[in-house]
Amino acid sequence: MLDPKKIEEVVQSITNALPPGLVAMQADVEKNIRTALSGMFAKLDLVTREEFDVQAQVLQRTREKLEALEQKVTELEQSQQS
Repeated sequence: MLDPKKIEEVVQSITNALPPGLVAMQADVEKNIRTALSGMFAKLDLVTREEFDVQAQVLQRTREKLEALEQKVTELEQSQQS
């Protein structure tokens, strides 16, 4: 999920851009924006940078193992042809 601090930053920037006449309703607007953003981000099924990096490392190790296995298969095929 997205960092709550980032959501708060977006909410603050939106509420700071509100016209002065809406300042009285600022708390309601902030709450509604926060709820809408949280719901939108939840639907996007986002992952954190840390989760992404972990999965990238797993993928890299998997690729290395696959390359090693491909090399072994090639060597075995060559040894059987001789």
